[in-house]
Amino acid sequence: MIEVQNLSRYYGEFAAISDLSFSIKKNEIIGFLGLNGAGKSTTLKLLSGLLEPSEGSITFQGQPFSATQTKLRSKIGFLPEEPPLYKDMTVREFLLYVGELRGLSKTNVKERLEIIIPICQLEDRVDQLIEELSLGFRKRVGIAQAIIHKPELVILDEPISGLDPFQIVEMRTVIRNLSKEATILLSSHNLTEVAETCDRLLILHQGKIIAEGSTAELSGQINSQQQTSIIECELTEEKEALLQTLFGTMYRKLISPNLIDKIEITHINPTPEIVMVLVENDISIHSVQRQKSGLENIFLSLTQGDNE
Repeated sequence: MIEVQNLSRYYGEFAAISDLSFSIKKNEIIGFLGLNGAGKSTTLKLLSGLLEPSEGSITFQGQPFSATQTKLRSKIGFLPEEPPLYKDMTVREFLLYVGELRGLSKTNVKERLEIIIPICQLEDRVDQLIEELSLGFRKRVGIAQAIIHKPELVILDEPISGLDPFQIVEMRTVIRNLSKEATILLSSHNLTEVAETCDRLLILHQGKIIAEGSTAELSGQINSQQQTSIIECELTEEKEALLQTLFGTMYRKLISPNLIDKIEITHINPTPEIVMVLVENDISIHSVQRQKSGLENIFLSLTQGDNE
């Protein structure tokens, strides 16, 4: 559905993104992950037609895409991080207004509302003033306005930022329902939620894609090189300082529910070799457990170094 080739965007001499290439299939849910300034929002704005690339190309449904192509842009719905809402309107009034702005007849807008209100789980709020809604419901209204014209591509910039855990779970359902009729691109800082929601992840770092794939695929890539061991042991301040010297950012002390210290060490050496290092430095070990890399460990493993 979308092909991106060697995409770059410069602001003066600064490259917000540089030489991005990737493809997206129809009805996929794609998550863009990255630290602040990694290029996520810039990439989404380029794909929505809000920005023109400095270099490279975007192909949408087999046709070259740019910000000037109104016909292709009409097939895209976009939700910025701050939903563009008129808070003195009710949800129904606002969506009817946006639908008419999109060129739909009043009859078509009303028919469309019958579909998107359930998708966005707004049945109980449709006649409420937007200013009276919680942030979670305002985000849903923002998604509703983005899909009022039945776009084939929906772009959501930080759709779960600021939501509480219950609202995040509800938003996951909204996004999955939406994927039945559109391809979804979203950015988020919530690593766990992206893993639960998205089919595939693109991890950006300093304007470049450094990894892509499903959570399982990315975990396999990291596990082939790195592993994480959780070790219960007895530490003094001197021993803890020694571990920080030996392992640097790969060492982390965890909260332990008992008197025994618990540490986490990420390493490429076999676990027995790590244990031997601890024993040789007179650290008493009670237990060792190797764990698979979760999404947070994957993300940190790929992006650490320049942003310590």
